[in-house]
Amino acid sequence: MSDFRARYERHVQHVLNGDVRSALAEMVQENLPQVFEGVTVPGRVVHSLRIVDVRQEGDTWVGETVYTTPEGKIGLRSIWEEHGGEWLAARLENFPVQDAS
Repeated sequence: MSDFRARYERHVQHVLNGDVRSALAEMVQENLPQVFEGVTVPGRVVHSLRIVDVRQEGDTWVGETVYTTPEGKIGLRSIWEEHGGEWLAARLENFPVQDAS
């Protein structure tokens, strides 16, 4: 898990930094742009992030992060698949964000 977690942490850091090019490079290119259809994703400005969960599900890895943006909080789940020995984000989904103090 540590290898994938490091990959995932690097990916969400790209999002936090507004580095869209690097974040997109870590996605399955054949799935772009349809992977974004019907999904709310952070824009270039992200104030903070909180990784909620990183887990393996069968042959995939799932990462869940809450991003705090000027528009509010976004719960974003990414499903990662191995392609040519490299883990890439293949699908995106939103999940409800619980406000916790």
